[in-house]
Amino acid sequence: MSHSIFVSDLHLTPERPAASGLFFDFVGRTAVQAEALYILGDLFDYWVGDDDLAEAFNASVAQALRGLAGRGISLHLMQGNRDLLLGTGFAAHCGAELIVDPTVLDLYGTRTLLMHGDTLCTGDVEYQKFRAYARDPETQRKFLAQPLAERRLRMTGMRAESEKSKRDKAPDIMDVTVTAVEQTLRNHGYPRLIHGHTHRPARHLHVVDGHPCERWVLSDWYGRGGYLRCDSKGCRAEWL
Repeated sequence: MSHSIFVSDLHLTPERPAASGLFFDFVGRTAVQAEALYILGDLFDYWVGDDDLAEAFNASVAQALRGLAGRGISLHLMQGNRDLLLGTGFAAHCGAELIVDPTVLDLYGTRTLLMHGDTLCTGDVEYQKFRAYARDPETQRKFLAQPLAERRLRMTGMRAESEKSKRDKAPDIMDVTVTAVEQTLRNHGYPRLIHGHTHRPARHLHVVDGHPCERWVLSDWYGRGGYLRCDSKGCRAEWL
């Protein structure tokens, strides 16, 4: 049966060889059987710009995705909070489409909203302020104007600060806010919602203004790794 696959929060990096191994195996055994693969953000643990494609690990990931595209698999990439600088250059190199957050599509007859998910975490005020700063075009222009080596060093420092900040926060603050989810579903016509970011894989059912709306949260790849498989009969979570 024709189906599409959704993943997010792989956080690929040479420092996590187990996750990288899962990814390459996933591409060769699982994704190749789908008609479409959607990566909803944080494919990489960090991304300093599309001019870093020459780095061996980055090139190997791009090559694997390009191989899928070459076999007729429709590829779609969304920026996450870790790889928000992932651009059209990388997408083109992979033979993929860079999609915006949020994106609505007709998925086998069901209106479906795709998001990375971080904009739904409105309770984390500190993060939302940083998100606005990091996505400001002028901020990005200045960062990308720096030498590649300096960008890598700065990104490593920012990642360390982010991890420390998360340890100091209450866990619930970093999850979605129900009111934000419901308003988003309302704004987009009560669709099914698929997102990642929170690392809390689950299926939720929201009833918004009398409309039942299914919400799927994708798993991260810090452990087993997983994906969501959707076809004309619905969606189901699968583990690798």
